[in-house]
Amino acid sequence: MNKYHNDKVSEDGIVFDSKAERRRYRELKLMEQAGEITNLRLQPEYELIPKYTKNGKTVRAVKYRADFLYRDRQGHVIVEDVKGVKTDVYRLKKKIFEYKYPDLTIKEINYHG
Repeated sequence: MNKYHNDKVSEDGIVFDSKAERRRYRELKLMEQAGEITNLRLQPEYELIPKYTKNGKTVRAVKYRADFLYRDRQGHVIVEDVKGVKTDVYRLKKKIFEYKYPDLTIKEINYHG
């Protein structure tokens, strides 16, 4: 169990951070099989700030890793994140992501109960 009280679970040989994330994966798989979405990808990564050097030290790049990426019927790219807790770090990364990738929006999925 992690600090947000989620148990890691697996399906199709993929380890998910939570049961909610696995549930959404199952839904998206069915949607892809039905032709409602295409090109389902897991954990796409986006660079928010490239690595750089300051005072002779290399600073790691800052990245945002979404839970899912796919195309809807209209061909729009959808970036999805299954959220239980919106941390301050997530909120900041979302702002940077939406600034750096103005054509993309993070669709947040939140299951209650």
